[in-house]
Amino acid sequence: MPVYGLSKDLIFPHPSLSNKDGLLAVGGDLSIERLLLAYENGIFPWYEEDQPILWWSPNPRFILYPKNLKVSKSMEKVLRKTIYKVTFDTCFRNVITMCGKLRSGNTWITEDMIESYCDLHQLGFAHSIEAWFGDELVGGLYGVSLGKCFFGESMFSTMDNASKTALITLTRELSQLGFHFIDCQVYTKHLESLGAVSVSRDTFLQELEEGLTHDTLRGIWHRTQDK
Repeated sequence: MPVYGLSKDLIFPHPSLSNKDGLLAVGGDLSIERLLLAYENGIFPWYEEDQPILWWSPNPRFILYPKNLKVSKSMEKVLRKTIYKVTFDTCFRNVITMCGKLRSGNTWITEDMIESYCDLHQLGFAHSIEAWFGDELVGGLYGVSLGKCFFGESMFSTMDNASKTALITLTRELSQLGFHFIDCQVYTKHLESLGAVSVSRDTFLQELEEGLTHDTLRGIWHRTQDK
């Protein structure tokens, strides 16, 4: 299938028109309006510094149902020891910047991406979850929340199990809030071990539509100024 070139108009082709690798469209911008439209339609940006903006909707889609979270006995021991303190939305810019710096070989978190997602954060759509060892930020993740759907984007860790602690804490919180799923985008063995599964694009889009009928997460987590 062809890859569609986007214009200045706020419109995307249907995700089913993605090519076999999940690439749907190229071009456009990272405006708040376009990013929100993309997530509402099961599409996300993923590109490198020297590329135009690429938009994806892979099939199958890898998601984690919060109620199906799997935590190993060894990880439960780590959590009980409370080695890390977990917070929400206390330093979003720090988290997304660390994700970009520490993901070896992945340069898709560009400066433009950082600024755009910080704008989403200021509006209450993008969120960070932080793991602290004392006063040091040692792990975390960030993503976008719409309705009862959380779209995970990236995570980082500088100490063992720090990002996993943040993700498990987030997943349990979302389970209590009745969230439908965490979008993990594409398969990883690590996320599979936590209970994530592959579903067809059609199934994902149907569940996304159902999840978007609810109010957004804005206001549920208290947000403070970045440190």
